[in-house]
Amino acid sequence: MADSAADRFLRYVVIDTQSDAASPTQPSTEKQKNLGRLLVEELLAIGVADAHLDEHGYVYGTIPSNTPKNNVPVICFCSHMDTAPDFSGTNVKPQVIRNYQGGDIRLPGDPHQVIRVADHPVLKDLVGHDIITSDGTTLLGADDKAGIAEIMAAAEFLINNPDVKHGTIRILFTTDEEIGRGVDKVDLEKLGAAFGYTMDGETAGTIEDETFSADAVEIAIKGVAIHPGFAYGKMENAIRIAGDIIARLPKDMTPETTKGRDGFIHPTGVSGVMEKANLSLIIRDFTEEGLKAKEGLLENITKEVMKSYPGSSYTFTVKEQYRNMKIVLDRHSEIVEYAVEAIRRAGMEPVRGSIRGGTDGSRLSFMGLPCANIFAGGHAFHSPLEFVSSQDMDKAVKTIVELAKLWEERA
Repeated sequence: MADSAADRFLRYVVIDTQSDAASPTQPSTEKQKNLGRLLVEELLAIGVADAHLDEHGYVYGTIPSNTPKNNVPVICFCSHMDTAPDFSGTNVKPQVIRNYQGGDIRLPGDPHQVIRVADHPVLKDLVGHDIITSDGTTLLGADDKAGIAEIMAAAEFLINNPDVKHGTIRILFTTDEEIGRGVDKVDLEKLGAAFGYTMDGETAGTIEDETFSADAVEIAIKGVAIHPGFAYGKMENAIRIAGDIIARLPKDMTPETTKGRDGFIHPTGVSGVMEKANLSLIIRDFTEEGLKAKEGLLENITKEVMKSYPGSSYTFTVKEQYRNMKIVLDRHSEIVEYAVEAIRRAGMEPVRGSIRGGTDGSRLSFMGLPCANIFAGGHAFHSPLEFVSSQDMDKAVKTIVELAKLWEERA
C-alpha cells in the first residue's frame, strides 16, 4: 500500500532542518540536505525519474503529463524543508493522538506545554481525527513538512493511478524559507512551470491569495564612549539610544496588538556596547503605502531620539523582503478559482484568506511564477504547541489531485 501523508510526515519531522539567518550560505544549514536526499530517494522510488537535489539544497522533480491534450499548463507544487529558528527543531519526538475525543492536550515531554481548546478552537472541529503533536520540548515541523508529505503522497497517487488525467506537474522543495531566502536560487527556467501552488497554509479548506508586503530595517547607532566615572555631559550611550527608540514605538502597532489587515513594526534584535548599537526590525503591511508610512514613522522616531544625542549618529537601512502576491494573482484569477473548486471537490467549504506573513509564493509570484497558497493543515506554527490532523493532511492530498484533474479537464 502507498504511504499516507501522515506516514511520510512522521518520517520527515525527526530530521532536523532548522535554517540559520546568521549563516551566509545557501542552504544556511547543511542538515537541510539530509531531508532533501531522503525526498529524492523516495521520489525516485515512486517513479519520479528526474528527481534530484541541487547544490543549493533544492529538490526538483517531474510527474510527466498523461493526457493527449498538449495545451495543459505546467503546474508546480512547492513546500519548504526548513523549520523556523524560533524554537528548537532538534530531536523531535512526534506523538499521535488517535481518535481525538476533545479537550486540552497536555504534551508529555513538558507538562507545562498544553494545547488548549480555548486558544485553539479549531480543535472542536477535529474530534475523531488523529492529531500529531511534538512532545512539547521542540516544535513539530508541520510548517512545512506537512506540505511536503502531502505533495509526496499526491505524487505517488497520480503515478499509481494513470486513469487520473493530468498535465505535467513539477515538484519543488525549497530551503531557507523561514529566513526569507527560500527562492533566492530557484532556477525558474529549469522548473519550467506556468504557475504554482505552495502547500504552506493552516486550516483545512483555506486558499490564500494575499500576503503582507514586508521590509526589514537595520538601524546602526554610533554613540559617544567615555569612562563612566568621567561621563558627565559627555557620554552618549548607544545602548540607551537604542532603548529610547524601542520605547517610542507605537504600542498599538505591534504583532501582539494587531490582527486582520493591520500591519506592524516589530523589533527582532538588539545588540550593542556603549560605543555602538544595532537595532533590527521588520515592517509589515498589506499595502505598499502602509509599509512606506510605517517606515517613515520609524525613521521620524529615530530622528527625534537622536536630537537628544548631538554627538551621536545613525544609519537607517531598508531592505525589501517580499511583496503582497495579490498584485500578481489578481491578473491570473483562474489560479485561485481552480483552487477554490478543487477544495470543494475534495469535500470542504473553501475559505479565502490573507496571510499575516509570507510564503515562498510571495517571492515566486514577483519572479514570474504566480503562486497561491493552499492549506497544509497545521496549526500553532513556530511553537512547541504545533499540531496537525492526519485527516486534514489527506484532504490536502485530495485537493492537489483535484487541482491536477481540473487543469487537464479545462484545457
